[in-house]
Amino acid sequence: MKTPPPSSTPTRVAALAAATGLLLAGCSGVGASDDASGADTASGARLKVALITHGGEGDAFWELVHKGAQAAAAKDDIDLTFASDDDPAGQAELMRDAIRQKVDGIAVTLAKPTAMAGPVGQARTAGIPVVGLNSGIDDWRSAGLLEYFGQDESVAGRAVGDKLDDLKAKHTLCVIHERGNVALEARCAGVKKAFGGETDNLYVDGTDMDAVTATVAARLTQNPAIDEVVTNGAQFALAAVKSVEQAGAKAHVATFDLNKDLVKAVQDGDVQFAVDQQPYLQGYLAVDSLWLYRKNGNTLGGGEAPVLTGPAFVTKANIASVSRFAANGTR
Repeated sequence: MKTPPPSSTPTRVAALAAATGLLLAGCSGVGASDDASGADTASGARLKVALITHGGEGDAFWELVHKGAQAAAAKDDIDLTFASDDDPAGQAELMRDAIRQKVDGIAVTLAKPTAMAGPVGQARTAGIPVVGLNSGIDDWRSAGLLEYFGQDESVAGRAVGDKLDDLKAKHTLCVIHERGNVALEARCAGVKKAFGGETDNLYVDGTDMDAVTATVAARLTQNPAIDEVVTNGAQFALAAVKSVEQAGAKAHVATFDLNKDLVKAVQDGDVQFAVDQQPYLQGYLAVDSLWLYRKNGNTLGGGEAPVLTGPAFVTKANIASVSRFAANGTR
């Protein structure tokens, strides 16, 4: 069933307080109702949008996504609820809660597309427009989402592989902190496809940073031939820097994703480069797109093409131009 146009979608005026209570019940990350001020439904009530992600608790990356979503909600006068659960069953239930509360739109990540297929279908049946962000670029159209905002992770991975060739690397360790996450798997697969040297994947528990450091250090000790560690998040890159020190290895560190804590590491040369997918922009565009659709019937990309927010390489040569934005939490 295709999501009906905004003119045929009933106005949703369910109480935000009830939505917030249900959405936060299974939340393992940040969750709150964001009061903001811009766009009304036909009856004058503010639009209610739920942003539901797979982000883990305390993950700085998702704080950037949330910050961008809040900025869009403030501009558009949207009542925004943000909820996350890194367990796919929990994320699916959060989405069902939003559907029961008759929100006006949902922005969701598809890190585990199979788990989210049912709730997405239920939202479409209920006439609730759903857009995707961050994860699921290969699945969003088949899932029936209206739009998608993020990075093509396969393209980003191949770009990293090419860059490692330019840097004369020979043996890369690609660290995946969430097994089964389609975006992380696609990145490392892209690295392996483009990189002329050898690529090994290493799975770690991304919820335990000490364990991440120890596991990477152990692999570097076991295989001194590894001369490059590629991580899938800024905080994991900083952990990998410690791993290299602990192992007494000569490996370099590079990473997907950027935040303010990584800026100094790039400036100092501890991390060779970061691939920025602009999470702030992903959150902003996802929420703003729902306002545009409900208000004007607009669809970015015509509902056929994803709106790409990356990849952009950040190195020691250009870090100064993005450092102040990273400090503000917008890069």
